[in-house]
Amino acid sequence: MADQEEEDLRMALRMSMQNSPPEPKRSKPRDAVAGGGAATPAEEFPEVKSRQQQRELMAAAAEKRMLLASAKKNSAPPPPVSRSAVSDSKVVKREKDLGLGDLNLGRKLTEAEANELFSMVFGAEVSKGILAQWSNQGIRFSPDPETTMGLVQHEGGPCGVLAAIQAFVLKYLLFLPEELGKVAQNTPQPLASRSLSNSQFVASDNLSSLTEAAKTRALIKSMGEILFVCGSNKSAVIATLSVIGQNIEDFEGSPKDEIIAKVLEGLSIESALDLQKVLRVNTYTSQASAFQKLEAMIPVFRSRMGAMLFLISALLSRGLDSVQADRDDPSLPLVTAPFGHASQEIVNLLLCGQAVPNVFDGRMDLGGGLSIKGISRTVEVGFLTLLESLNFCKVGQYLKCPKWPIWVIGSESHYTVLFALDTSVQDENELEQRESQIRKAFDAQDQSGGGGFISVEGFHQVLRETNVRLPPEKVDHLCNTGFIVWSEFWQVILDLDKSLGGLKDSTGLMGKKVFELYHFNGIAKSDLNGSQVISGETPVQRPRLTKLRVSVPPRWTPEEYMADVAVSSSSGGNESRGKENEAIKPEPPQHAPLVDCVRTRWPRAVCNWVGDPPSIV
Repeated sequence: MADQEEEDLRMALRMSMQNSPPEPKRSKPRDAVAGGGAATPAEEFPEVKSRQQQRELMAAAAEKRMLLASAKKNSAPPPPVSRSAVSDSKVVKREKDLGLGDLNLGRKLTEAEANELFSMVFGAEVSKGILAQWSNQGIRFSPDPETTMGLVQHEGGPCGVLAAIQAFVLKYLLFLPEELGKVAQNTPQPLASRSLSNSQFVASDNLSSLTEAAKTRALIKSMGEILFVCGSNKSAVIATLSVIGQNIEDFEGSPKDEIIAKVLEGLSIESALDLQKVLRVNTYTSQASAFQKLEAMIPVFRSRMGAMLFLISALLSRGLDSVQADRDDPSLPLVTAPFGHASQEIVNLLLCGQAVPNVFDGRMDLGGGLSIKGISRTVEVGFLTLLESLNFCKVGQYLKCPKWPIWVIGSESHYTVLFALDTSVQDENELEQRESQIRKAFDAQDQSGGGGFISVEGFHQVLRETNVRLPPEKVDHLCNTGFIVWSEFWQVILDLDKSLGGLKDSTGLMGKKVFELYHFNGIAKSDLNGSQVISGETPVQRPRLTKLRVSVPPRWTPEEYMADVAVSSSSGGNESRGKENEAIKPEPPQHAPLVDCVRTRWPRAVCNWVGDPPSIV
């Protein structure tokens, strides 16, 4: 009788597993993290997941009955359940109670993976202060009504991560608001944004009226897009913490953010071992599944560990081996000493999906089989830096002219965001297009690492590509030193008539460009914003949003510009608005380091603003 019961149970087990899809081959743990291993079909199709869960429950029930029958037959106790299994099941239940996702704790990193990840990000001699900076920065919007569209930063360090996310958030809030209702849909959508039409697109300037729901959806879409771009649009890795959900019973009735904050009290990440203990990762190949997970995890990303978790997610989405292959010097930590700032590699990873250290276009051959890597393709949002105005680097056209008029701004120690509401700010007239064409051809021959000079052979190649016909004496003069400097070549082009391929326009018909830019600095600053302050009143500490009025003069040489500045300023803007602005008194130009950044994109730009100067530190 007992044998017949055992046979019946075995039959039940076999039947429960019929028609189940073959189990996918499991990647090695390293591949699943570094390369973004394949997701199971259950992650992609809810109905398959439901059927598979039913089969697993049936199989588990049959197995349990078989074990109990066998134990009874042999008078032996059932096999013990490990403490770790009990602990993980409790965390799963608590995660479900918190509403934090798909009940999947995720995979634990191996010791080797945790060591590689920690060393890559922080290095071997990171200070506790830097670790504290990165362990105490959430991804949350400013509570200040005037800067409610911006992510707020508490201290230096993770600003590169926040600024990159901020740039994508602005893309969705300003230019793709119709996409914000598609976050939780089950049908995967292509990540590519809609293409810009030839017509001008102007976003609303009512930035203080955004709803919390719209901002949250923009954040989810932005984080998802960044992670999938890092994963070559094939997969995304989302990192979370195993401690989330523990002790939830102690805080029942409290808001999720408050519960998570209390759970994280006392948690510190000071070593690779600490990281291995608490970090869990999931890989998604379905955009819909990944977005749903991000939506559920928003309270976790708002917590003090949010910025670090997102950086880790981006690195693992790219793959640790691929990140190291992107870099010129993989021995250096991605978080730079001594102040713990995000390196250019981190910013580039989030903007273009590759952790390359340079900002020029393409790859630069150094000879001897050596080359250094820059930006390889057009990007959604761009990058400008004060270092270019100081001649320390050259930002290429990919970052300088992104798809949307939004730029992360880099200074020596901080990252902020510059954006426009009008897509036409990037439109070029005939002469500007000619300038871009010549500069691009020159940069393609520049092997100096951004120094701004090329060889004689490269110079002749530039002349051929751009159809510039210089008089022989000009060519000899430029080539007599054996190399050609951009500034000298550019001056010759400015003085060369348009009919010969230069930029000298005898008609003088090119009009001045006038447009508006906005600058957002997420770190709290003292801000009066031009308001009157009562004697003894303390200036408000808050993130700062500054509106700049930018005018680009119509003349090409400094001499012509200085002679014409008074006349052109009084004309007030584009020729179509000339009469409207004739009576407006020209404002004297104002200067701040941000203006130098703006001029790397729009040479000779003049900027004005109301209130305190915009700060990029």
